[in-house]
Amino acid sequence: MKLIRFVTDSGDAVYGIADSGSAREARVVSGDLFTGVTETDRIEQVKAILPPLDPVNILCLGWNYGKHAEETHERYPEMPVVFIKATSSVIAHGSPIVLPKAGPDEVDYEAELAVIIGKRAKNVSPESAEEYILGYTCANDVSARDWQLCKQNGQWARGKSFDTFCPLGPCIVTREDVPEPNKLRIRSFLNGRAMQDSMTSDMLFSIPTIVSDLSRSMTLLPGTVILTGTPEGVGFTREPPVFLGNGDEVTVAIETIGELTNPVVAEA
Repeated sequence: MKLIRFVTDSGDAVYGIADSGSAREARVVSGDLFTGVTETDRIEQVKAILPPLDPVNILCLGWNYGKHAEETHERYPEMPVVFIKATSSVIAHGSPIVLPKAGPDEVDYEAELAVIIGKRAKNVSPESAEEYILGYTCANDVSARDWQLCKQNGQWARGKSFDTFCPLGPCIVTREDVPEPNKLRIRSFLNGRAMQDSMTSDMLFSIPTIVSDLSRSMTLLPGTVILTGTPEGVGFTREPPVFLGNGDEVTVAIETIGELTNPVVAEA
Protein backbone atom coordinates (compact mmCIF):
# COMPACT_ATOMS: atom_id res chain seq x y z
CA MET A 1 0.00 0.00 0.00
CA LYS A 2 1.27 3.47 -0.92
CA LEU A 3 -0.06 6.05 1.51
CA ILE A 4 0.24 9.77 0.94
CA ARG A 5 -0.68 12.51 3.39
CA PHE A 6 -2.26 15.41 1.61
CA VAL A 7 -4.52 18.45 1.72
CA THR A 8 -7.91 18.14 0.04
CA ASP A 9 -9.74 20.87 -1.86
CA SER A 10 -11.71 21.60 1.29
CA GLY A 11 -8.52 22.06 3.33
CA ASP A 12 -8.61 18.78 5.26
CA ALA A 13 -5.35 16.94 5.95
CA VAL A 14 -5.92 13.23 5.31
CA TYR A 15 -4.19 10.00 4.34
CA GLY A 16 -5.03 8.31 1.10
CA ILE A 17 -3.96 5.53 -1.24
CA ALA A 18 -2.31 6.70 -4.43
CA ASP A 19 -0.38 5.11 -7.27
CA SER A 20 2.49 7.54 -6.74
CA GLY A 21 3.47 10.67 -4.87
CA SER A 22 2.60 12.75 -7.93
CA ALA A 23 -1.00 11.53 -8.11
CA ARG A 24 -3.67 14.19 -8.60
CA GLU A 25 -6.27 12.28 -6.61
CA ALA A 26 -6.27 9.61 -3.93
CA ARG A 27 -8.68 7.27 -2.17
CA VAL A 28 -9.02 8.41 1.44
CA VAL A 29 -8.41 5.90 4.23
CA SER A 30 -9.96 5.90 7.69
CA GLY A 31 -8.37 4.84 10.92
CA ASP A 32 -4.97 5.50 12.43
CA LEU A 33 -1.58 5.09 10.78
CA PHE A 34 -0.24 3.02 13.69
CA THR A 35 -3.27 0.93 14.58
CA GLY A 36 -4.49 0.27 11.07
CA VAL A 37 -6.18 2.04 8.18
CA THR A 38 -9.17 1.02 6.08
CA GLU A 39 -9.81 2.00 2.48
CA THR A 40 -12.98 4.04 1.92
CA ASP A 41 -14.97 4.95 -1.20
CA ARG A 42 -14.09 8.63 -0.85
CA ILE A 43 -11.92 10.04 -3.66
CA GLU A 44 -10.34 13.45 -3.09
CA GLN A 45 -8.25 15.79 -5.22
CA VAL A 46 -4.68 16.22 -3.99
CA LYS A 47 -4.30 19.96 -3.44
CA ALA A 48 -0.89 19.70 -1.73
CA ILE A 49 1.39 16.90 -0.55
CA LEU A 50 2.34 16.91 3.13
CA PRO A 51 5.23 15.11 4.82
CA PRO A 52 4.15 11.47 5.17
CA LEU A 53 4.12 11.84 8.96
CA ASP A 54 5.25 14.09 11.80
CA PRO A 55 8.11 12.08 13.31
CA VAL A 56 8.46 11.78 17.07
CA ASN A 57 12.21 11.27 16.58
CA ILE A 58 14.59 11.23 13.63
CA LEU A 59 17.54 8.89 14.16
CA CYS A 60 20.23 8.77 11.51
CA LEU A 61 23.16 6.51 10.68
CA GLY A 62 26.57 7.69 9.54
CA TRP A 63 28.91 5.68 7.35
CA ASN A 64 26.50 2.80 6.81
CA TYR A 65 27.65 2.29 3.21
CA GLY A 66 31.22 1.07 2.86
CA LYS A 67 32.10 3.16 -0.18
CA HIS A 68 30.75 6.30 1.49
CA ALA A 69 32.98 5.60 4.49
CA GLU A 70 35.88 5.20 2.08
CA GLU A 71 35.20 8.45 0.21
CA THR A 72 35.20 10.33 3.54
CA HIS A 73 38.37 8.49 4.65
CA GLU A 74 36.65 6.87 7.61
CA ARG A 75 37.12 3.33 8.85
CA TYR A 76 34.14 1.01 8.71
CA PRO A 77 32.25 1.36 11.99
CA GLU A 78 32.09 -1.64 14.31
CA MET A 79 28.53 -0.78 15.30
CA PRO A 80 25.93 1.65 13.91
CA VAL A 81 27.03 5.29 14.33
CA VAL A 82 23.96 7.32 15.26
CA PHE A 83 23.11 11.02 15.36
CA ILE A 84 19.81 12.88 15.78
CA LYS A 85 18.16 15.28 13.34
CA ALA A 86 15.58 17.82 14.57
CA THR A 87 11.97 16.98 13.79
CA SER A 88 11.47 20.67 12.86
CA SER A 89 13.68 20.10 9.79
CA VAL A 90 11.03 17.94 8.04
CA ILE A 91 9.48 19.12 4.77
CA ALA A 92 7.36 17.45 2.11
CA HIS A 93 7.97 16.36 -1.45
CA GLY A 94 7.94 19.49 -3.59
CA SER A 95 8.66 21.90 -0.76
CA PRO A 96 11.82 24.01 -1.03
CA ILE A 97 15.08 23.33 0.72
CA VAL A 98 15.97 26.80 2.01
CA LEU A 99 19.60 27.93 2.15
CA PRO A 100 19.79 30.21 5.23
CA LYS A 101 20.82 33.80 4.58
CA ALA A 102 23.22 33.70 7.53
CA GLY A 103 24.94 30.54 6.29
CA PRO A 104 25.86 27.68 6.02
CA ASP A 105 27.68 27.97 2.71
CA GLU A 106 28.38 24.28 2.02
CA VAL A 107 25.02 22.48 1.86
CA ASP A 108 25.07 18.89 0.60
CA TYR A 109 22.55 16.23 -0.43
CA GLU A 110 22.30 12.64 0.90
CA ALA A 111 19.87 10.10 -0.56
CA GLU A 112 18.63 7.72 2.14
CA LEU A 113 16.06 4.99 2.69
CA ALA A 114 13.96 5.89 5.73
CA VAL A 115 12.40 3.30 8.03
CA ILE A 116 9.21 4.22 9.89
CA ILE A 117 8.59 2.47 13.20
CA GLY A 118 5.01 1.34 13.65
CA LYS A 119 4.92 0.12 17.24
CA ARG A 120 6.88 0.54 20.45
CA ALA A 121 10.18 -1.34 20.25
CA LYS A 122 12.62 -1.97 23.08
CA ASN A 123 15.38 -4.60 23.14
CA VAL A 124 14.01 -6.38 20.08
CA SER A 125 16.00 -9.06 18.29
CA PRO A 126 17.12 -8.75 14.67
CA GLU A 127 14.88 -11.73 13.91
CA SER A 128 11.75 -9.95 15.20
CA ALA A 129 12.68 -6.39 14.16
CA GLU A 130 10.63 -6.42 10.96
CA GLU A 131 7.32 -6.70 12.81
CA TYR A 132 7.99 -3.29 14.40
CA ILE A 133 8.33 -1.56 11.03
CA LEU A 134 5.32 0.25 9.58
CA GLY A 135 6.90 1.02 6.23
CA TYR A 136 9.46 2.97 4.27
CA THR A 137 9.89 6.32 2.56
CA CYS A 138 12.55 8.36 0.76
CA ALA A 139 14.68 10.85 2.67
CA ASN A 140 17.25 13.50 1.89
CA ASP A 141 19.62 14.05 4.80
CA VAL A 142 20.54 17.59 3.76
CA SER A 143 23.77 18.52 5.53
CA ALA A 144 25.63 21.77 6.19
CA ARG A 145 29.16 20.44 5.83
CA ASP A 146 30.88 23.58 7.11
CA TRP A 147 28.83 23.46 10.30
CA GLN A 148 28.91 19.68 10.63
CA LEU A 149 32.67 19.28 10.20
CA CYS A 150 34.16 22.59 11.37
CA LYS A 151 31.98 25.16 13.11
CA GLN A 152 30.45 22.70 15.59
CA ASN A 153 33.69 20.84 16.41
CA GLY A 154 32.50 17.61 14.85
CA GLN A 155 29.07 17.60 16.51
CA TRP A 156 26.64 16.78 13.70
CA ALA A 157 23.16 17.57 15.02
CA ARG A 158 23.12 21.31 14.34
CA GLY A 159 24.57 21.09 10.82
CA LYS A 160 21.97 18.42 9.99
CA SER A 161 18.99 20.17 11.57
CA PHE A 162 18.49 23.51 9.84
CA ASP A 163 14.88 24.19 8.91
CA THR A 164 13.92 22.30 5.70
CA PHE A 165 16.97 20.00 5.89
CA CYS A 166 14.95 16.76 6.11
CA PRO A 167 12.74 16.21 3.06
CA LEU A 168 10.62 13.05 3.48
CA GLY A 169 8.20 11.37 1.08
CA PRO A 170 6.38 11.42 -1.12
CA CYS A 171 4.61 8.37 0.32
CA ILE A 172 4.84 5.62 2.89
CA VAL A 173 5.11 2.20 1.30
CA THR A 174 3.92 -0.30 3.88
CA ARG A 175 6.17 -3.13 4.99
CA GLU A 176 4.33 -5.91 3.17
CA ASP A 177 4.93 -4.19 -0.17
CA VAL A 178 8.71 -3.97 0.39
CA PRO A 179 9.62 -7.60 1.02
CA GLU A 180 13.37 -7.05 0.53
CA PRO A 181 14.29 -3.53 1.68
CA ASN A 182 17.98 -4.41 1.61
CA LYS A 183 17.82 -5.07 -2.14
CA LEU A 184 16.66 -1.71 -3.52
CA ARG A 185 18.40 0.61 -5.97
CA ILE A 186 18.97 4.04 -4.43
CA ARG A 187 19.96 7.14 -6.42
CA SER A 188 20.15 10.91 -6.22
CA PHE A 189 20.01 13.47 -9.00
CA LEU A 190 21.05 17.11 -8.98
CA ASN A 191 19.42 19.09 -11.78
CA GLY A 192 18.90 15.81 -13.62
CA ARG A 193 22.52 14.69 -13.28
CA ALA A 194 23.02 11.34 -11.50
CA MET A 195 25.12 11.88 -8.37
CA GLN A 196 24.59 8.71 -6.33
CA ASP A 197 23.75 5.24 -7.61
CA SER A 198 23.95 2.25 -5.32
CA MET A 199 22.00 -0.61 -3.75
CA THR A 200 20.70 -0.86 -0.21
CA SER A 201 22.40 -4.27 -0.15
CA ASP A 202 25.65 -2.28 0.23
CA MET A 203 24.66 -1.22 3.75
CA LEU A 204 27.15 -2.37 6.35
CA PHE A 205 24.32 -2.91 8.85
CA SER A 206 21.03 -4.33 7.56
CA ILE A 207 17.68 -2.82 8.48
CA PRO A 208 16.79 -5.53 11.04
CA THR A 209 20.22 -5.06 12.64
CA ILE A 210 19.74 -1.28 12.78
CA VAL A 211 16.30 -1.49 14.40
CA SER A 212 17.49 -4.07 16.91
CA ASP A 213 20.64 -2.15 17.78
CA LEU A 214 18.86 1.18 18.27
CA SER A 215 16.18 -0.44 20.42
CA ARG A 216 18.88 -1.58 22.85
CA SER A 217 19.75 2.00 23.80
CA MET A 218 16.41 3.80 23.41
CA THR A 219 12.75 2.99 23.10
CA LEU A 220 11.66 3.36 19.50
CA LEU A 221 8.22 4.94 19.67
CA PRO A 222 5.61 4.70 16.92
CA GLY A 223 6.40 7.44 14.44
CA THR A 224 10.17 7.23 14.87
CA VAL A 225 11.94 7.71 11.55
CA ILE A 226 15.32 6.06 10.99
CA LEU A 227 17.54 7.34 8.17
CA THR A 228 19.70 4.36 7.24
CA GLY A 229 22.72 6.13 5.76
CA THR A 230 23.77 7.39 2.35
CA PRO A 231 25.85 5.77 -0.39
CA GLU A 232 28.92 7.23 -2.07
CA GLY A 233 28.71 10.23 -4.38
CA VAL A 234 27.92 13.07 -1.97
CA GLY A 235 28.97 16.57 -2.95
CA PHE A 236 31.69 17.46 -0.48
CA THR A 237 33.89 14.50 -1.45
CA ARG A 238 33.95 15.44 -5.14
CA GLU A 239 36.74 17.30 -6.94
CA PRO A 240 35.77 20.08 -7.08
CA PRO A 241 33.12 19.89 -4.33
CA VAL A 242 29.47 20.19 -5.36
CA PHE A 243 27.15 22.08 -3.02
CA LEU A 244 23.51 23.06 -3.38
CA GLY A 245 22.73 26.50 -4.74
CA ASN A 246 19.76 28.73 -5.37
CA GLY A 247 17.69 27.33 -8.27
CA ASP A 248 18.90 23.74 -7.98
CA GLU A 249 16.60 20.73 -7.83
CA VAL A 250 17.39 17.51 -5.96
CA THR A 251 15.70 14.14 -6.43
CA VAL A 252 16.05 11.01 -4.31
CA ALA A 253 14.84 7.92 -6.18
CA ILE A 254 14.46 4.56 -4.47
CA GLU A 255 13.23 1.46 -6.23
CA THR A 256 9.71 0.42 -5.12
CA ILE A 257 9.37 3.51 -2.89
CA GLY A 258 9.25 6.42 -5.36
CA GLU A 259 10.89 9.76 -6.06
CA LEU A 260 11.31 12.65 -3.63
CA THR A 261 12.03 15.96 -5.40
CA ASN A 262 12.72 19.34 -3.83
CA PRO A 263 13.76 22.69 -5.30
CA VAL A 264 16.52 24.67 -3.59
CA VAL A 265 16.03 28.37 -2.83
CA ALA A 266 17.99 31.05 -1.02
CA GLU A 267 16.33 32.54 2.03
CA ALA A 268 14.84 35.95 1.24
